Amino acid sequence: MNFLDKTIAAISPKKALERVAARKRLQILDSGYGNYGASLSRNSMRGWNFEGGSADEDIHDNLDVLRQRSRDLYAGAPLATGAVKTMRTNVVGSGLRLKSQIDYEYLGISKEDARDIEATIEREFSLFADSPDCDASRMDNFYELQQMAFLNWLLSGDVVALLPFKQRAGSVYELTIQLIEADRISTPEMLSFDENIHDGAETDYFGELVAFHISKYHPFAINCKHRGVQEWRRVEVYGEKTGRRNVLFLANRERIGQIRGLPFVAPVIESLKQLGRYTDAELMAAVVSGLFTVFIEKQGVSDDAPFGEETDDPLAGLASPVSGNINLGNGSIIDLQEGEKANPVTPGRPNANFGGFVEAVSCQIGAALEVPYEVLTKHFSSNYSASRGALLEAWKLFTMYRGWLVNDFCQPVFEEWMWEAVAKGRIKAPGFFTDPLVRKAYCGAKWNGPTQGQLDPLKEVNAAIQRAEHGFSTHDSEATELTGSNFYANVRQLVTENQLLQEARSQNETAD
Repeated sequence: MNFLDKTIAAISPKKALERVAARKRLQILDSGYGNYGASLSRNSMRGWNFEGGSADEDIHDNLDVLRQRSRDLYAGAPLATGAVKTMRTNVVGSGLRLKSQIDYEYLGISKEDARDIEATIEREFSLFADSPDCDASRMDNFYELQQMAFLNWLLSGDVVALLPFKQRAGSVYELTIQLIEADRISTPEMLSFDENIHDGAETDYFGELVAFHISKYHPFAINCKHRGVQEWRRVEVYGEKTGRRNVLFLANRERIGQIRGLPFVAPVIESLKQLGRYTDAELMAAVVSGLFTVFIEKQGVSDDAPFGEETDDPLAGLASPVSGNINLGNGSIIDLQEGEKANPVTPGRPNANFGGFVEAVSCQIGAALEVPYEVLTKHFSSNYSASRGALLEAWKLFTMYRGWLVNDFCQPVFEEWMWEAVAKGRIKAPGFFTDPLVRKAYCGAKWNGPTQGQLDPLKEVNAAIQRAEHGFSTHDSEATELTGSNFYANVRQLVTENQLLQEARSQNETAD
C-alpha cells in the first residue's frame, strides 16, 4: 500500500478495502486484450463509442435511412453508381442462362436419352423465360427480371418475389414472377408490438421465415391518392397444403438473428458521400479558376447597367434601376462602381494532389466492398500480373454473388416452373411428384452468365486445353468459362460447318 492508501486505511478501513479491490479488478481488465483492443484506459481508445445491440437495434432500426441513402448515392455519386453497376454487369449481365444437367445415373437412363430430355427442358423453359408473360406486370422477361431483382437487392438490401399464377391468352404457362421493393415489406401498425415480426418479416419460435407483410402502397409514394391510408397483406412463404413456395426472399445476412438485408454500399456510405462532396468542390474550383474575368474600376459614376451583368428587367436598355446577378464567365468583363476594387483570387486548381487522394480513398472503399480498385474504377495498369490479379480477386466476389442469386432466385423459379411443365405433360418425368430424389434429379441445372474475360486470349486458351486434357476440368466447363457457350452445341455446329467446308472443297476440286 502506498502512503495515500495507508492514510485512508487509518481513517476508514472500509474505503481502503474498496480501493484495493478496485485496483485488483483493473489489473484483471488490463490483462490480455485488456491491454490492447479492449482497453478502457488507453488514450487512443478513449472516446470510442463501441456500444452495440442485437440485429434488431443495429440493423433493422436503421434500414430505412440506409436504403434511402444508398439509392441517393446510386443516383448521384459516380463511384457508388459504378460499384453497383459493375456488380450487376459481371454477376448477371444479360441474364443467367439455364443449362439442364439431369442426374441420368440415378434415373437409370442413357446419356443419349438424358441429352434429349435436357434439350426438351431447355427448349420449354425458353418458352417461359424469353417471354414477358413470366412477369406479373408483363413488362420484362426472366433475364431482365434477374437484372431488376439483383440491382434492387444491392440498392435496398433485399428483394421479395411472389410467385402468383395468372391465366393469359396465348401463354402456355401460368406461373409468373412479381417483384416487391423492400420498402413495402413493413410491419402493420396493429402488429408493431409483435416480437415475431421484424420489419415486416414474420418468423416462428425457431426463427424460420413463415410470412411477409406487404403494404398495398409504397410508403414514400407522394402522388398516391391513398397517401396516409395503408393496407397490408400477409403472404405465407410456403403453401399450407402443397408446401410449395409462394415467396422468394433475396438477402445477404451477416449476423445471427438478422432477417432483413443491408444495402451493398452500407459500410462505405459516409466515405462515398464525403468523396462525392470533395469531388464536386474540386470540380467547381477548377471551373472557377478556368474563367478569365476582367474587373474595370472607373473614376466616374454611371447609371447604365454594368457591361456583362445579367439583368432581371425584361425591358433591358430602359433608363431604370437594374438589379441582377454578376456571373463569372469565359472572357467576362465586370464593371465596378467608384471606390470599389477587385482583389484577385488564385484557387490553385486543378489540385495536383486530387488524383492521389481520390485513388487512396477509392482503394479503401474497394477493399470494403471486395471490389479491387482497378475493377471499381475501370482503370488497369500496364502490368499484366497486377491486372490479372485484380480481375481474379473480383471474380471471386462475382462468383459468390452469382451463386447466391442462383440459389435464391433462378433455381427456385426453375423448380416451380418444372412442377407446372410436368403437370401439364409438356415434359415427361416419371416419378416427379412421388419421389423427392427423382424430382431433384430432373431439376439439376447449371446457370451460366458473363464470362471472366481474358487479358491474353492465347494464354487463356492454352491453359484451358491443358486443364481439359489432364482431367482438371471438362470441355463443357472450359467452353462455358471462356466464351459462355455450350460445348455440345459447339460440337454439333462444328460437325455441320465441317461438312459444308468439305463439300465446298470437293466442288472446287471437281471444277478445277
